[in-house]
Amino acid sequence: MNIFKKALILTVALLLAVTPLSSCNISDENPDGAPERSEINSTWKPNVTGLGVSSNSLYVEKVENLPDDFIMGMDASCVPSLEASGVKYYDYDGTKKDVYEILADNGINYIRVRIWNDPFDADGNGYGGGNCDIDNAVEIGKRATKYGMKLLVNFHYSDFWADPAKQMVPKAWKSMNIDEKSEALYQYTKECLQKLVDAGVDVGMVQIGNETNGAMCGETSANLGGWKKITQLMSAGSRAVREVCPNALVAIHFANPEKVTNYVSYSKNLDYYGVDYDVFASSYYPFWHGTLENLSEVLTSVAETYGKKVMVAETSYAFTAENTDMYGNTIGDGGGIVKDYPFTLQGQANLVRNVIDTVANKITNGIGVFYWEGTWISVGNESYEDNLALWEKYGSGWASSHAAEYDPNDAGQWYGGCAVDNQAFFDEKGKALESLKVFSLVKNGNTIENKADAIEDTNLIIDLNGEINLPECVNAIMLDNSKQEIPVEWHNVDKEAMKTGGVAKYTIYGTAGGMTATCYVSMVEYNYLNNWSFEEGESGWSATALKSFDELKVEDKVTDSLTGTYHYHFWGASANAVEFTLEQEVKNLPAGKYNYSISIMGGDCGETDIYAYVKINGEIVHKAATTVTVYEEWHTATVSNIEYTEGDSIVVGIYVKCAGPNAWGKIDDAMLNSVKE
Repeated sequence: MNIFKKALILTVALLLAVTPLSSCNISDENPDGAPERSEINSTWKPNVTGLGVSSNSLYVEKVENLPDDFIMGMDASCVPSLEASGVKYYDYDGTKKDVYEILADNGINYIRVRIWNDPFDADGNGYGGGNCDIDNAVEIGKRATKYGMKLLVNFHYSDFWADPAKQMVPKAWKSMNIDEKSEALYQYTKECLQKLVDAGVDVGMVQIGNETNGAMCGETSANLGGWKKITQLMSAGSRAVREVCPNALVAIHFANPEKVTNYVSYSKNLDYYGVDYDVFASSYYPFWHGTLENLSEVLTSVAETYGKKVMVAETSYAFTAENTDMYGNTIGDGGGIVKDYPFTLQGQANLVRNVIDTVANKITNGIGVFYWEGTWISVGNESYEDNLALWEKYGSGWASSHAAEYDPNDAGQWYGGCAVDNQAFFDEKGKALESLKVFSLVKNGNTIENKADAIEDTNLIIDLNGEINLPECVNAIMLDNSKQEIPVEWHNVDKEAMKTGGVAKYTIYGTAGGMTATCYVSMVEYNYLNNWSFEEGESGWSATALKSFDELKVEDKVTDSLTGTYHYHFWGASANAVEFTLEQEVKNLPAGKYNYSISIMGGDCGETDIYAYVKINGEIVHKAATTVTVYEEWHTATVSNIEYTEGDSIVVGIYVKCAGPNAWGKIDDAMLNSVKE
């Protein structure tokens, strides 16, 4: 999956979390790179409980039954490179402080830091993303320990980003067989942990690999003996942790909890191959990874089946749609993502509060939540050229051009700045945002007057031959994330232009309760198919699995849909398992000539046989072949000039057969349109 392309970057690629037990070693040594105590306050003491934090503008419902040792974690791996680029951090009153002190004072009790083996080229130029080698981790670890926080050590076992789409082997290990690589990984893990211990860092948890969805360090489950090799590497890393940091927890990290059967498979393989670990950790980004209810079910199943601790290793949300560094953001306005919360400080806080509540109260053995890179902000907002020079020199963007030698397809083409500055807890000047207080306020709650915070987006699909009726009311999202319907006035709506403009999408703005309202309108050609974009679930469609495989269903996920929020989804774990038809019988079709089309995208499908078809009186009389390639690359199969005689039966559909293991795909936008003579 090309997650970095066109600034849709750095998201599925992120990291993990932790649990406060006893740790490796603690020292009173003052960390290098941190402000001296005289710069802070000679009477400063850690406030890792966050007690005393209050807010006049943030509504936070108390999370009941919150354990004292519940992990409130923050990934802050890029801080040294940002500071080298000129970034400074400030408390709410504008006082300059060490950012790790600010985090500790707001209830953060764990810092997570990623480690790449060798994120530099032969000339010493950094790949970017913080140039996160072991030396960077030691600096961060010492500062975190100084302010009373534990460290989660996140080994990617790669020289650059490891995520579900890529698990590239480090340069130095490229020619090794699996036994040699396992030994190298074991030794490397020991050496890195020993450096942290020797520096007095309080290591509480170690993550063996990052988002290892069926792949790790160049090994993949798609190859012969894949899981056996992957778990061999995991076991080597775990063994090193037990030897150097016997009191630290060992975590294994995966992503995409919305693919329920994947988590069943991952946890089963870890158990079957005897991997020694404590925590099954999951990423959870609400705009991609489904509902909190689903997250609760899949993690509880793992915890209760195998007796493991579980946690959310990564989560985040935007407080604004604005971009501050002239480099595109991962998420923003435009109707292209699941937006269960508004892009406001309150929306960001509500997401964090609800994830914490889910892990603490609705998941068995839930131990904590980590927010991903909440300190990663812009290095400047004067010009793209000025920022680019800093990203290149200090590695403070997601990737530098130097990473092209290691990752030519993504970093080599799309290197640049920070794609998550609008999801941080600091503004573009480095000042702490009010939403950061949520980590403390969840302990006792913070009740203020409940008022409207933003207006919920409206999405409409309108037939070109139908009437354009915009809603008279919209939902105001309150501070507590409840909704109240209020009147709306839409501005500058040119219905005639929309009717004559053909198939197109429009963004219309309005005003409701003094706030901006947004309506995304898709104008579509008249379609003779019922439920053509699957917004009504299975209605009108018949799916027939010709082999036994894992998932074949309608899915609600706007990021994977071509139109609307729903589509038909399929996935099969085994090779040569996916084979099915999806079809609809068309009723009361007038005689005439028609075009039929249907769209598909997916990945990992191997050799395929996919085609759209039309049956007349039970016989396939038309076919149009198509294929799947990569995520977000839609392919449309079109059957043109179908002659239909009134009284005949007509069925349209798609046939899909895939040879690859873990073959998956999405089907959307089935169209049956008349051909105008």
